[in-house]
Amino acid sequence: MTLQVRRIVTGHDSNGKAIVTTDERLTGVSRPGRGGIARCEIWSTDRMPVDNSDAAEAAQRQGFVVRHNYVGSGQGTVVRITEFAPGSPKFMHRTETVDYAILLSGECDLELDDGATVHMTPGDIVVQRGTMHAWVNNGTQPCVFAFVLIDAAPAEVAGQSLRTHYPA
Repeated sequence: MTLQVRRIVTGHDSNGKAIVTTDERLTGVSRPGRGGIARCEIWSTDRMPVDNSDAAEAAQRQGFVVRHNYVGSGQGTVVRITEFAPGSPKFMHRTETVDYAILLSGECDLELDDGATVHMTPGDIVVQRGTMHAWVNNGTQPCVFAFVLIDAAPAEVAGQSLRTHYPA
């Protein structure tokens, strides 16, 4: 599994004209214990409104992900491309974000903590609102998602704050 993503970043020249500041290939990285899952962190921010200055670019390019899957500043965003190999280990988790999960290729099941599943095909989009969930690739081909995560207050149900749950 070799996930590769092209990241093109724009900026401005000294006259204020739009330019491409970088055009590069990123290679997906797997986390220890999560074989079969590779991801490329494309960009992240840590405040709203976003700082589009040249001075902020390096930190945004490197990423601000500080608490598992999201920024955690309360005002941050993350854009990530993730590839799940067939049979990759599922892990039930929840983050304090609203996530837009866009399936780019392959097929995948969204599994919720009550066991309900939704089968997804390319072009399907999940709006994930701080719920417990897992991504399960039961197919024969890798599936690739684009994820946009935006910091959010934890979901609350019956007076209980549903905080981040992310397996070690």
